[in-house]
Amino acid sequence: MGDDAIRVLLVDDHRVLRTGLRLILERADGVACVGEASSAEEAVRALDRVAPDVVVMDVEMPGMGGIAGIAEIRERAPVTRVVILSMHGAAEDVRSAFANGAEGYLLKTAADEELVDAIRAVAQGERYLHPALGATLAQPPPPDPLDILTEREREVLTLLALGYGNQEIASRLHLSPRTVETHRANFMTKLRLTTRADIVRVALETGLLSGLPADEASR
Repeated sequence: MGDDAIRVLLVDDHRVLRTGLRLILERADGVACVGEASSAEEAVRALDRVAPDVVVMDVEMPGMGGIAGIAEIRERAPVTRVVILSMHGAAEDVRSAFANGAEGYLLKTAADEELVDAIRAVAQGERYLHPALGATLAQPPPPDPLDILTEREREVLTLLALGYGNQEIASRLHLSPRTVETHRANFMTKLRLTTRADIVRVALETGLLSGLPADEASR
């Protein structure tokens, strides 16, 4: 390995795939595999030991997974670049990866040379997106289903999802229980919900509960 070779850490929970990726890198000029990990947690622990320039990582793995792993790696090693190598090419997956700090996103169906190109690109401070994902990413994000709700309906939905009853919600929002029930009936109709479980599911899926204080979110 030359002193100027790009140092790469491979992160995937499938050993056979890691072996194949290592062979690809061993054949590439100016690139060296300096370590392997089977989880994002293991990759974070290896950062100081192997000092990678680029981390090539899967998204779906046991433990924290690749998306959370990106943010953790960038926090621990800000100069280390991350390339996601995934079976999934949905626009929301790609956007989430880049939003959390990835510089590259590649499908596992990519040709060997595309992986090396991605590594070289991000090592030089560029972003790399698998060519097949360009059209997918160009599509606008799906509309937020909560956009059709009023602000008060959102508040009532959030509190119901957190486990509060109508009387408690009425007290917190300075409303009458009847008004709370009206707001509940309105958003249930708008979102086509039927059960309390549906309310919780929608609140989680739309991120309505994210960013809440720990004592609220854990209620």
